[in-house]
Amino acid sequence: MSATSLEPKTEPHKSPATEDRPWTDYFTFQTDHKVIAIQYFVISFVFYLIGGAMATAMRGELATPNPDLLGYDNYNGVLTLHGTIMIFLWIVPAGTGAFANYLLPLMIGAKDMAFPRLNALAFWILPPAGVMLIVSLVTETPQAGWTSYPPLSVTSGQLGEMLWILSLLLVGTSSILGAINFITTIINMRIKDMTLFDMPLYCWAMLATSILVLVSTPVLAGALILLSFDLIAGTAFFNPTGGGDPIVYQHLFWFYSHPAVYIMILPIFGLVSDILPVHARKPIFGYRAIAYSSLAICFLGLVVWAHHMFTSGTPGWLRMFFMIATMAIAVPTGIKVFSWVATIWGGKIRLNSAMLFAIGFISFFLVGGLSGVMVASVPFDIHVHDTYFIVAHFHYVLFGGSVTGIYAGLYHWFPKMTGRMMNDTWGKVHFVLHFVGFNLCFFPMHILGLQGMPRRVVQYNPEFATLNMVCTVGSVLLAISTIPFLINAVWSWLYGPKASANPWKALTLEWQTASPPPIENFDEEPVLWSGPYEYGIDFDREADELSVRDLLAEVKAEM
Repeated sequence: MSATSLEPKTEPHKSPATEDRPWTDYFTFQTDHKVIAIQYFVISFVFYLIGGAMATAMRGELATPNPDLLGYDNYNGVLTLHGTIMIFLWIVPAGTGAFANYLLPLMIGAKDMAFPRLNALAFWILPPAGVMLIVSLVTETPQAGWTSYPPLSVTSGQLGEMLWILSLLLVGTSSILGAINFITTIINMRIKDMTLFDMPLYCWAMLATSILVLVSTPVLAGALILLSFDLIAGTAFFNPTGGGDPIVYQHLFWFYSHPAVYIMILPIFGLVSDILPVHARKPIFGYRAIAYSSLAICFLGLVVWAHHMFTSGTPGWLRMFFMIATMAIAVPTGIKVFSWVATIWGGKIRLNSAMLFAIGFISFFLVGGLSGVMVASVPFDIHVHDTYFIVAHFHYVLFGGSVTGIYAGLYHWFPKMTGRMMNDTWGKVHFVLHFVGFNLCFFPMHILGLQGMPRRVVQYNPEFATLNMVCTVGSVLLAISTIPFLINAVWSWLYGPKASANPWKALTLEWQTASPPPIENFDEEPVLWSGPYEYGIDFDREADELSVRDLLAEVKAEM
């Protein structure tokens, strides 16, 4: 829809305040998508704290060149669990399961997800998966890293590796069930006036993400099942001592695990695309380009997996193909970045916590994206592949990108979820600590990698000690940054100022109902009275419930 259109389709829908829920609902099997979303948020954040504690312990070990805190075996185990927990039990459930469950039905005017019971089942698979990984700390910790490459994975401890495999199979099953639900909901449950191009961009991002999940996740499941046969049945699919080929495992693993990067980042692209226009008071720049670029990333993300294997004996002609494909994926990603910057440019920016984290996301992801183009080049990647340069790149994309974007989304939609406003001052304190701590922790790793420090090691050359100490200080600051967020979130949920139905004066459908929404979201089917990004009129008025039609009439009278 045109940003200059002055006539909304019809009057905005207003919904009565929701009835209070008993707190016990959040600890039981519920089919309401909003309850399931909160359950996703809470359990994934618990795993985030556990994975973050492991990261801080690792950085404490690496503060000095010699192993004096965790030791060799414990370090390998903590390294394996940290990567697995942060990816599969924090970013994926929070970025997809939590936000998608809460926002998708509201954004398209539906009463719930297409398959509510399947939705609840997808969540309740996750806690056992996490428990298995945590239990391995006291039984036998997996030692082969979050990639679990054979032959190391088939020659290390059997119990720890099987717990790791079973955990990931459960997480993968949860992701597949969720993806089926999201696609069906987006395609079939939009209100009758909403075309695909009337949807918020988060819906486009989740459509692309869900397609990626359905295509790639079964491949990982197959690889893990074959790996488990090698472990417990003595087969030799990947075990070279029996004639197996460990490179085949790498192909199967990365066919999922590189798209997994986009499974983790595409939903965040959608969140940021919906946050920036609201707080810049401008229409999104290049709506269709951003929507189509999500689908382009979905397609290209499936044909770039072997750039993780440039050092695995990949033939030269195949290296060239994957190098070109990896560089090509920077094009749709660049379209998004330029569109976001153009959206902010010249806007009436409100630098609240949500906007700060959204802008911080762009800066972090830009650094990670630029280093990604660097490592897509075969000659450069061969030199830095097993160094800390890759650790820096990976974390700028997935922690600086995904986690910062998750925070932006939480600050933006917290009033809708809880009916309370978060304290913006403490949100800004959180942002400063997060921004400084992250850069202090991970930016020096680029230098360490270029100087030749290998990754996945607990003992290193003393010449790298100074920069490692800087990284450790940054990691502590980053860990501390979660404290004001947790206090702010809990206090605001209990005692924060009550939020109106639409405190940000946003235009998407989720803001047309009460905060928090009633059980079935809307008391009657909402109507599409505006495009999702038709900003440009000053909605910052004290009369919060004044209809958009009245505001437009005022504008016309003044012309």
